[in-house]
Amino acid sequence: MYDLKIIGGLIFDGKGNKPFKADIAIQDGIIIEVGECKLDSKEKIIANNYIITPGFIDLHTHYDGQISWDEELKPSVNHGVTTAILGNCGVGFAPCRESDRSKLINLMEGVEDIPGTALHEGITWEWETFPEYMNAIDALPHTIDFAVMVPHDPLRVYVMGERAVSNEPATKIDISQMKQLTRDALEAGAIGFSIGRSDFHKSSKGEWTPGSEAGKSELIGIASAFRGLKHGVLQAVNDFDMLRPEDNFDKEFDLMKDFFMAAPNHKGSISLMERDFAPDDWRHIIKRTEEMNKNGSDIYFQVAPRAIGSFAGLDCTFHPLMAFPSYIAISDKTLSERVAILRKTDFRDKLLAETPQKLSGKNSSVPPMIDLIIENFEQIAEKQFKLNYEGYVDYEQQPKNSIASLARKNNLSVWEQVYNMLLENNGKALIYYPVYNYYEMNYSNVLKMMRHPKSLMGLSDSGAHVGTICDASFSTYLLSHWTRDRIANGLQGIDLSKAIMMLTSKIANYLNLDDRGVIEIGKRADLNVIDYKNLALGMPKMVADLPTGSQRLLQSVKGYKYTIVKGQKVIINDKLTNARPGRLIRAGR
Repeated sequence: MYDLKIIGGLIFDGKGNKPFKADIAIQDGIIIEVGECKLDSKEKIIANNYIITPGFIDLHTHYDGQISWDEELKPSVNHGVTTAILGNCGVGFAPCRESDRSKLINLMEGVEDIPGTALHEGITWEWETFPEYMNAIDALPHTIDFAVMVPHDPLRVYVMGERAVSNEPATKIDISQMKQLTRDALEAGAIGFSIGRSDFHKSSKGEWTPGSEAGKSELIGIASAFRGLKHGVLQAVNDFDMLRPEDNFDKEFDLMKDFFMAAPNHKGSISLMERDFAPDDWRHIIKRTEEMNKNGSDIYFQVAPRAIGSFAGLDCTFHPLMAFPSYIAISDKTLSERVAILRKTDFRDKLLAETPQKLSGKNSSVPPMIDLIIENFEQIAEKQFKLNYEGYVDYEQQPKNSIASLARKNNLSVWEQVYNMLLENNGKALIYYPVYNYYEMNYSNVLKMMRHPKSLMGLSDSGAHVGTICDASFSTYLLSHWTRDRIANGLQGIDLSKAIMMLTSKIANYLNLDDRGVIEIGKRADLNVIDYKNLALGMPKMVADLPTGSQRLLQSVKGYKYTIVKGQKVIINDKLTNARPGRLIRAGR
């Protein structure tokens, strides 16, 4: 007798092959038969009208703190994800001495927009070293599986202390220690190492990230820890100094090249997106990476299926009015109190007559981009949009729907228009700003990135930027928009079999996770049973469910009939169950 039999679904095997009808039999968390499956079963799922896919792998998450207290791992689990990769962008919480805990919390709060109060309250801190961290988070049951990368910033702080925060160069002794600690973590099962070198990443105290200016000898020294191992990937998030007046792209890319080449025979990835401030850089990144791969490297691109966007609202981390002196004076009040004040005509007239203040700078966690957005708001309002609370969530909007276009239509200034829009729905209205990947006001370049043979679906930042984004829904969006809705509207899309492969086996192969990512005998029973025709995203909403009542954006979804992890149903009809089969993946074991 089988433990579970899925009957009659249309199977997409995760390899990009043509789908086929068959039954799937599961025993002890493993797929043991695909075909007629004639034996009886303890449980059955009738999937005649649904598609069946391997469980999705989220390559780029930031649950590093949350995983120590949260069994559920929302919202990833709600979008068909059965494996999540933590420790991206060079930030995390291990290794860490007790005296440095606040430093790492301030860093994560600033870089990834996760409330510091929630992190202080929630993180259990049952570790100091990275292997101890792995043991601690593996001890708590979870809905889905997860693997961890060693993040550069906490490693640097652990070895260098205050010198790391001051961005001092690492000594030979420092580098030797960082290399050994990285090796220890990899041998304990860490799945890779990540660095973050962004012009926008700052701690909540306004400090640049510890590893943002690390030198060549340090990066090469750490990467050399991979030599002789059969597992482990390297990840780099880099803006290539695009905000600096001098042309540093090639200099910074040369450093990334040295970093990757210091770990021969190991794969790596670079974040890839179309940035407004340097709209051609993504093409340069592809060109330079292809040259590197011709010379023996194996480097991929982490891409997104839509704009790297943000939501602005009176209850979000950022919004257009936040730099006005009159608003700053009421910013500590509750949402309802602020809305009542903002609705007063005299207050409105006073605020709109003011000049916004600069918010970034020394001792400020606000990134320079926010000042740039506010200073250039009349221009940027051409690509900011209102989301409709009544129906379909449209991430690929037309210029005619922009704040600037609506302002012209209503004979208002862009500031008057956005002021009015932010007060809708009792102050809970959201303004959508596709920051990156929408420079040309369409998705043609996004499609080019996704179609590149070295592309990897990533950059969701699940668990992070909780007051500005909710991109854990990338997997659902890829399936619903790119394989169905876009094609129905006469636009170019992606074949459903290929899209599922992008979310499953392609990432599993990159990570050398050979036990998952496909539907075949002997593989883990990580599966989704999806009502594909009715798969849909709801509106993002702010929910106060983090420790201390801190808020985060969550996005409802419809269409996941079942999500199965190691043979156990963790989602039934879009709702979480009590099953907690998820465990830490120890790479190389």
